[in-house]
Amino acid sequence: MSIYSPSIEKLIESFERLPSIGHKTATRLAFHMLNLSEEETNEFIGSIENARKNLKYCSICYNISDTDPCEICANSKRDSNIICVVEDVKDIIAMERTHEFKGLYHVLHGTISPMNGIGPEDIKIKELLNRLSNSEIKEVIIATNPRVEGEATAMYLSKLIKPFGIKVSRIAHGIPVGGDLEYTDEITLAKALEGRHEM
Repeated sequence: MSIYSPSIEKLIESFERLPSIGHKTATRLAFHMLNLSEEETNEFIGSIENARKNLKYCSICYNISDTDPCEICANSKRDSNIICVVEDVKDIIAMERTHEFKGLYHVLHGTISPMNGIGPEDIKIKELLNRLSNSEIKEVIIATNPRVEGEATAMYLSKLIKPFGIKVSRIAHGIPVGGDLEYTDEITLAKALEGRHEM
């Protein structure tokens, strides 16, 4: 039997359905929400409703945006000859924080994962290929995560893109700044060696 009332229990369960939220954090969030003023609660609910109503997928890159095309695709100052392929919208945010990449993006919305029943047709690969066949793209940078699924997706994409005559590159993976070789796993070390460059 729960120590909380059914309404509180339902609120906790709702927070537990969010990614990476365990029972303790869900409980903390539920009680935090209960302590908000009515105005703060309505503002929070309104921001969720507003996001759900106004956000849409960019018809070019499949980023989530208030506008179509998204701000990045609509920006004429971006280099339209380079596309960086990422798994998720959150990866665009990470890339943009570096202030290094000035090209365009393509969001796959996942990776190929046969174990989870996700095939090439379940993510935005066909849309990427259509985009490549109708543009002047000179390079595609594949920036999927360095997991088994990310590597498999990168290899699959590389094989599909090369016949277009477009340069395909993969972001380097290796030892993080401030990391110690002693504590670095073999795969990361191997990737660091592969991604070495002349000094």
